[in-house]
Amino acid sequence: MRAGWPVAQAGQAVGLLGGSFDPAHAGHAHITREALKRFGLDRVWWLVSPGNPLKARGPAPLDVRMKRARDVMVHPRVEVTDLEARLGTRYTAQTLQKLIPRYQGVQFVWLMGADNLAGFHRWQDWDWIMESVPVGVLARPGNRISARRSVAARRYEDARLPGTASQLLARGDAPRWCYINLPLSDASSSAIRASGGWLS
Repeated sequence: MRAGWPVAQAGQAVGLLGGSFDPAHAGHAHITREALKRFGLDRVWWLVSPGNPLKARGPAPLDVRMKRARDVMVHPRVEVTDLEARLGTRYTAQTLQKLIPRYQGVQFVWLMGADNLAGFHRWQDWDWIMESVPVGVLARPGNRISARRSVAARRYEDARLPGTASQLLARGDAPRWCYINLPLSDASSSAIRASGGWLS
């Protein structure tokens, strides 16, 4: 593996949390720590994206967002990465298609909030993602009902693990997903950007 690339060993379960992180905040850190515990993951990598294809407005510069993310997320088993910029990908499916063969024997788990599950069917090749890696969904305030009734949740209902079995998520083949409810922070990137406080 070339310098600057995160390290993972065959047999490890690595959670991937993607997003613009514009800016990273305590809510991101909270769901990451919970994902490590609840899904039995060895590591979590943050994939700080060059830009979100679903958002019209461009994010802050990547180096600014990376620095903020590293200040916010300090944990020995979490790594903040610019993998999508390194891989030249903009969509989750493209990123996974390049990461999986590069890290042979590593079980990747895609992590997302319930708000993302609600609109997951609008993602490029979303069904390929569901068929290729386990997916861990962390409930965030205000999005639980729409997520449970989403196209993805209905289509893959038979592949859903109960929350009580969340530790098994990374220990089986996709399609396999689990939805867990958490007492989450209401901190949001948009609220922090509006206040201007994150720039200091």
